[in-house]
Amino acid sequence: MASFDKANKAGCNMSQNDRSIDCSVVVPLYNEGLVVEELYERLTRTMGETGLDYELIFVEDGSTDNTLEKLKDIASNTSLLQKATRAWYKNQPLSSLAATSSVSEELLAAVIHSAVKPFLTTHAEALISLVNQEQWRRGYCPICGGKPDFAFLDKERGARWLLCSRCDAQWLFQRLQCPYCGTQDQNALAYFTDEEELHLYRLYVCEQCHTYIKAIDLRRVEREVFLPLERVMTLDMDKQGQEKGYRPGWTNLIV
Repeated sequence: MASFDKANKAGCNMSQNDRSIDCSVVVPLYNEGLVVEELYERLTRTMGETGLDYELIFVEDGSTDNTLEKLKDIASNTSLLQKATRAWYKNQPLSSLAATSSVSEELLAAVIHSAVKPFLTTHAEALISLVNQEQWRRGYCPICGGKPDFAFLDKERGARWLLCSRCDAQWLFQRLQCPYCGTQDQNALAYFTDEEELHLYRLYVCEQCHTYIKAIDLRRVEREVFLPLERVMTLDMDKQGQEKGYRPGWTNLIV
């Protein structure tokens, strides 16, 4: 959910009073028309990954450019979002729709992801117990078909589990296999680990498809871990992975 306020009370507001909000993000804006769409995209993607019920509050502070118009477009273009959601559900590309609507494809994808994730997560929680973990072991989610964007090594055996980027479902996967291209060539697989955190985090990389996936080793942590939040807490690992020439395997981002 996003709400928009203007400092002189001439803005628009999308708040819903009957919703329970876990987190409110307040963003003051002044003459940010060139970047506000990208800002909204990044915020919705990051907050959507936390699993929290949140709101974005943009305070438009009397801008003299088109910042307010951009905010109104984002808040009111329900028809575009409906079309984009249908295209996403049918696995159709969003590029043509984004081009005709003068909206970035990344922004559409981020908004859709944020909107449908609560529903997918609820379904995943209800259905995941029906999955035979020993037999599945595939590179995509057994619940919604999404790609994994995070992994963890469990406390019991150090087995590697994947976390779905769409619905947060968890499933068992091989330690020596790329979840994106499927290669099991040990010469193409490696991981980087941190020294400061006592090897708590790992960055698995694949030289064949040049992708990476982040992971946490639960055998080395005593605190309670909320896996969806770990995505946000390890953003520096994304930066390091991309600086080394790898791309996140769950997106179409080209580094």
